[in-house]
Parts: sequence; C-alpha cells; structure tokens
Amino acid sequence: MAAARLVNDLFASWATAVDCVLNEVDADGVRALWIDPVAADPERVLFYLHGGGYILGTADHVAKMVGHIARSAGCRALSVDYRLAPEHGYPAGLDDAVTAYTWLLDQRVRPGQVVVAGDSAGGGLCLAMLLTLRDRGLPLPAAAVPISPWAEITCSADAWVRNADTDFLLDKERLTGIGELYTQGADPGDPLVSPVHGDYAGLPPMYIQASAYETLLDDCLAVAGAAARGGVDVRLDVFPEMQHVFQYCAGNMPEADEAISRIGNWIRLQTGA
Repeated sequence: MAAARLVNDLFASWATAVDCVLNEVDADGVRALWIDPVAADPERVLFYLHGGGYILGTADHVAKMVGHIARSAGCRALSVDYRLAPEHGYPAGLDDAVTAYTWLLDQRVRPGQVVVAGDSAGGGLCLAMLLTLRDRGLPLPAAAVPISPWAEITCSADAWVRNADTDFLLDKERLTGIGELYTQGADPGDPLVSPVHGDYAGLPPMYIQASAYETLLDDCLAVAGAAARGGVDVRLDVFPEMQHVFQYCAGNMPEADEAISRIGNWIRLQTGA
C-alpha cells in the first residue's frame, strides 16, 4: 500500500503549480481544501472528488490539477477528503461527499453556481453522489464533470481486455481486488456502487472526458449512454492516444491543457459566467 501511495503522489505531482491560495476547512466533519486561484469568482464553486481507487489520494494531492481547472473556469474549488477503504468501505466515502456538498450549500453557495467533478474513482463517486442527491430530494448542482469515471466496480467491461496493452496505469486484476476492498460485501450492481447501472433521469448536464487508450473507456461510454437515455444533456470527449486521467499533466502536456480548457469553458457556460 505504501508503494502504491508513493506512485499515486508522483502521478499527482505531474501538473505544474497554479497561483492559488489554499485553505483547509472542516466541512461538517469532513476535511476539505479550498483552492482559490487569483481573481476567482467566489460565488461559483467547483466541488471536486479526487481519484485513487477509493483507497488512495487526498484533497491535497489533486490540488495542482484542480487549481488548473478552477483557474480555467474562473471559479474557486473545494477539494474533498472523503474516507478511504479498506478502513472505511462503502458507503463512507459517499456519505462524506454528500455531507461536504450539503455543508457547501449551507455556506450560502447557490446550487446553480456549483459544478461537481471527480476523476477515476472520484468520478464514479461524483455520479453516485448525484443519484443520492436526487433520490433524497436535495438541491442538485448546475452540472457535473466526471473525468474517466470508474463506474462499474467489477471491471467487467470489454475495454479492460481490449485496451489492456495500451493502458499503462490500470490493471484489471489489481483494480478488481481494490473494488472488493471498497464494496466490502455491498452489491456491486447497486447504482451507488457502480453508477453505470443508474437511472439518470432528472440529473443536471454532464461533461465526460475519457482517453482512447484507457481500460475505463467503456465505463465512460456506458455512463454517457445511460445519461442520454435519462434525458440528460451529456457531452463526451474521447482523447486519442491518451492515458487514464492525463489531465494530471496540466502545464506540462498540450493535450492536458486543451482538455482542461474545454472543462473550464464548459463550466463557465453551465454557471452563466
């Protein structure tokens, strides 16, 4: 686990730093990190859930990439430290995400000025949170940006075989075991565990980014299809020859900068900036 965390931290460090002010905050018992780029609109918020397979990562380790997205969108960001497996399996992380989001609205931030996002496992958690908010009758955000979401916890999609030789980061056997650490006996077909199985009716507009070479490509395609069937205004961009969550290379890779520029412009459009 220690080695995996070291690799994860190295991966997150690939982005260049953006001029942001960082402040730790207690979001009703959930640790989170405010990321405020220079000249950001304080009324518009990117609510971010980090990746790491539900076992790794922190709000801090994605701060560079999230700073790039927030700067592009002209908003501030709240990066959330949800509880991780194996110490805290499902639904602890989902509960923390909902708690932090509810806390954010309690700060008089209007839901129509919030965009929720996340990468990999955080992207799956972002989708599960949307389904939970809708089902509980809570205010929905303006939009969502799942980046390469891990949306089917058993790793059963064809892309896990089809892209096995082109995805240099994700391995089916390892991810399947990690998924079991997260579910801890929960039904893997539950839409809150595997959001690919969810009914997306009534959810806000969604912008999904995926990589053509990654093993999670089919998860992204399936989420886009489920969203479209639910009547959601959904956009999907698949970037050729890219790796899983290549957006972490912001500032050091033109393709990552282009992807983040697209996200920023889309967030501005959805929040009326």
